[in-house]
Amino acid sequence: MAHDVLLVEDSSTQAEQIKNTLENTGLTVLVVGDGPEAIREAMTNPPRLIVLDINLPSMDGYQVCRRLKRNPDTRDIPVIMLTEQSSAKDTMTGLQAGADDYIPKDIFAGEHLLDTLRELGLIE
Repeated sequence: MAHDVLLVEDSSTQAEQIKNTLENTGLTVLVVGDGPEAIREAMTNPPRLIVLDINLPSMDGYQVCRRLKRNPDTRDIPVIMLTEQSSAKDTMTGLQAGADDYIPKDIFAGEHLLDTLRELGLIE
C-alpha cells in the first residue's frame, strides 16, 4: 500500500516527531531508516512525497535524491530534504540533487512545511 509520505530518517526520535507533524495534517506516513530501503520503497510503492534526511547510513540523502530523480518511475515524486545543516552551500547541493525544497529540521514543523505541503497540493 502506498502512503502519502515516505519519511527517510535514521533517528527514531526525530522520525517519530516528524511523522507526528505530518500525520497531524492528515497525511499517511511510512518511515524507513536508510537510502537503499527508501529507493526500493519509492519504486515499489510510490508515495506522493518523500521527506529525506541528509545524514543517513550507507548513502547520504543527496545520493538518494539524485538516484530517485534519475529514475523515470520516481523522478516526478517531490522531495523535501531535511537537515541540521542549513548553509547556503548545503541548500544549493540539495537543490542541485533534485530536491523540491530544503528545510532545516528546527523549522520543519512550522509554517514553511505547511506552505510547502500546500504548494505541492498535499493539503488544503
